Amino acid sequence: MGKKKKFANILLLGLGGVGYYLTKRLVHEGHAITAIEPDSHLIRNADGEVDARLIQGSAMSFKYWKEANADKMDYLIAVTNNDAVNVLSSMIADRFGIERKIVRVRTLDLYEQDSVLSTEDLKIDLVIRPEELTAQEIVRLIKLGAGNVVIDIAGGQMQVMATRVHEQSPLAFRKLKRLSQVYPDIPFRIVSIARGISTIIPGGEHEILPQDQVFILASSGDISKLMDLTGVEHKRHQRVMIVGGGLIGSRVAELLEESFTVKLIEQNEKRAEELSFILKNTEVLHGDGSDLKALTLAGFLDTDTIITTTGDNETNIMSSLLAKHMMKTQKIKGSKKKRVKTIALVNKEEYLGLASYMGADVVLNKKVLSGNEILKFIRRGELLSVAHLHGFDAEVVELVAAPGAPITRKPLFKLDALKEGIIIGGVFRENEWEIAVGSTHIQAEERVIAVCTSLRLKDVQKLVLG
Repeated sequence: MGKKKKFANILLLGLGGVGYYLTKRLVHEGHAITAIEPDSHLIRNADGEVDARLIQGSAMSFKYWKEANADKMDYLIAVTNNDAVNVLSSMIADRFGIERKIVRVRTLDLYEQDSVLSTEDLKIDLVIRPEELTAQEIVRLIKLGAGNVVIDIAGGQMQVMATRVHEQSPLAFRKLKRLSQVYPDIPFRIVSIARGISTIIPGGEHEILPQDQVFILASSGDISKLMDLTGVEHKRHQRVMIVGGGLIGSRVAELLEESFTVKLIEQNEKRAEELSFILKNTEVLHGDGSDLKALTLAGFLDTDTIITTTGDNETNIMSSLLAKHMMKTQKIKGSKKKRVKTIALVNKEEYLGLASYMGADVVLNKKVLSGNEILKFIRRGELLSVAHLHGFDAEVVELVAAPGAPITRKPLFKLDALKEGIIIGGVFRENEWEIAVGSTHIQAEERVIAVCTSLRLKDVQKLVLG
């Protein structure tokens, strides 16, 4: 059964990157945030932008913990750039009586079987490893095949598939209200559209245009039919090229090299040499992945998926664009090779929509992935599950309708809250998931799947939980 929203007192250490992202999201959801940050520049950036209590000081000084009233906190979130500070902060938080501790670390040592110290020893409830999270998500997407995003919701019973619409797609130039009439045998709902750098939560009058990236909600059993409908290939890609041999790129290669043909391009000669010894089944090449000649010499035209994971946003975006351009040129010359898929790592949140608009099929941001993993941990209880649509400002959440909640009072088409920015996509009824339509009337205690822009998650909770 879903629970009503419980606001928490949260002590956050570190306002850089994921810390600032989390502060914005958690404050918007109504939580009380106190942040300790030694960098005056980060304090000034956050001051006035977020409604949080900001303390300039070191997380290793007990006086700032006392100033923050640490003994009254429900959560500690330690996401500074120093692993040692984050780990030690968990033990300090335990002494102050903070019940739940979330810590960001980069090392994998805490998960080794012979680790000297475990998360239990260090009093940590949730360990966040941004690079590992990102690498694992890339590998998951590669193994799904076709480079399209497929996201599980409701324990995998429902899924969201993302695909880009091309001129010849049966979805192109159709209004959403017509799709269910054209395809009555496949229950599905388009719940979000990425157009340009904008994210649209559409209504029935919205028309799908070529180059839109659409997110389609359906039961897991119908996803295969949707792939056939939209022209998505089922075959898994086998040949992968990785641009960038940093922590994420090398980890992706390590996870894929036993099952896939993997090439990795690294610009730093010394790093490339190191990786050639570490990665036994990956072909490591020294070169610039944003250079057309280097990509060609590396054998890019025989690649199915290109993953750009350098530390430079522009390089990652440019490499994706080059990949698309080169394959398009080959097709003009008569090549029958299928379209290359691109997965780009973008470290600036504001570049996410831009990268997708410019041609990347999947855009990932380790700060957003890490932040959403923490948000899921804090939200557990009132949200049964939550997923973020990669590269776009949209959330897919599963909730249980509370007795007397606004959503239970009228059919969906009569709810003013659903006019803009929120869609109820599915309802669990009579032991199976159904696609929700305008005439659907949600009853108390029924599980529902909602899709909304990130800033409207709070409105979804009010609608469904009361």
